[in-house]
Amino acid sequence: DCLLSRGLGDVYKRQGLPDPAATSVDALGWMRGFPPPPDKLITFENPAGNVFPRNRWTFSHVREVVPTANVWRGSGAASPLPAATGVTPEQIEGIRFKSLSGEDSTVAQMIANTYTDGILVLHRGQVVYEKYSGALTPERPHLAMSVTKSFVGTLAAILADEGRLDPAAPVTKYVPELKDSAYGDATVRQVMDMTIGVRYSENYADPKAEIWDYSRAGGFIPRAPGYSGPKTFYEFLALQQKEGAHDEAFGYKTINAEVLAWILRRASNQSLADLLSEKIWRRIGAEQDAYFMVDSIGTESGGGGLNTTLRDLARFGETMRNGGRAPNGQQVFPKAVVDDIRRGGDTAKFAKAGYGLLPGWSYRNMWWVSNNAHGAYMARGIHGQSIYVDPAAQMVIVRYAAHPVAANAGNDPLTLPGFAAVADALMKRP
Repeated sequence: DCLLSRGLGDVYKRQGLPDPAATSVDALGWMRGFPPPPDKLITFENPAGNVFPRNRWTFSHVREVVPTANVWRGSGAASPLPAATGVTPEQIEGIRFKSLSGEDSTVAQMIANTYTDGILVLHRGQVVYEKYSGALTPERPHLAMSVTKSFVGTLAAILADEGRLDPAAPVTKYVPELKDSAYGDATVRQVMDMTIGVRYSENYADPKAEIWDYSRAGGFIPRAPGYSGPKTFYEFLALQQKEGAHDEAFGYKTINAEVLAWILRRASNQSLADLLSEKIWRRIGAEQDAYFMVDSIGTESGGGGLNTTLRDLARFGETMRNGGRAPNGQQVFPKAVVDDIRRGGDTAKFAKAGYGLLPGWSYRNMWWVSNNAHGAYMARGIHGQSIYVDPAAQMVIVRYAAHPVAANAGNDPLTLPGFAAVADALMKRP
């Protein structure tokens, strides 16, 4: 692979990570053949189907494994994503930087070393770099994981701007079914900014963490024989209990996004898929339909179930960069929605969460806000999914990946300085 320099095999060994080239879909041959051989077959019933390296296929084929709900793109033309001139792929890949751990790297190495399925860089609305690997292709949707949350947060901000959602209202105004749960005395704003005190662990390395109970309730992973727990998102959310006080500290917990999605359905009287289609997807000039993973009664996962193509993810990122105006020129939502996100949240509350790689950051409307000199902000998902918006550099980077480490700490040491280095280089472009 031209992206791999000599010595990278030693890097992987030091980090305890598998070689990206040796674990690619092409190298391992997942789901090849008619039918595929039994040892290359990926099915929902096999719990390993969503585990590395099989996830390098699964993340680009979610609809073939679990039930989904469609997000219509509308009947209009796709927004243009013109190719830039004067910038070559080799120039972007050759940009050098130091990782957060102090190691020298290039963008090419960053792309390979973080198990990238696809990456696209926009500068001033033009595509300066686009690359796909593994099972991902330009027309194929990829699982966005928790990037989904930022779409849900944006929808909440849009409804608030329209006066259809009151962030200061109690959650129970919209969802009285949660009165006996952790959310019984919480406000919508506390849910939007994830300052909820709820007993829930997002530790993917802990098999007893509540994230796995949530996944079983939503039907994302197989249930053991005789399973008697909640079988829908709604049932699961109503069981969650309070731990600590609300509004004291940021606490990243997927169930907050699911609660917000429930609130949005009640405030709009629409499904999440229809609301996203109406308010964003039809208006940005998406090229392909998107889709959500759903539970057993068709409820979309607002915490991590959205699937989009990389190019449409870029169209949404560019809409954010331009203050709600899509590449086709349509004002999709008011600039005030983006301005509120860019202002960020309470940095002191965020600091209490202990994100050592994100000093000075904050969280607002389910977006991660860097508060750096460029005013960069992000949508982030496990295994390396991201939208990175740098207003000062007029740049958007979108990326889909299948990193073997779920937590973003596996990606951030390379991707965060790598994205910043690309921004600095593009700011010098004529």
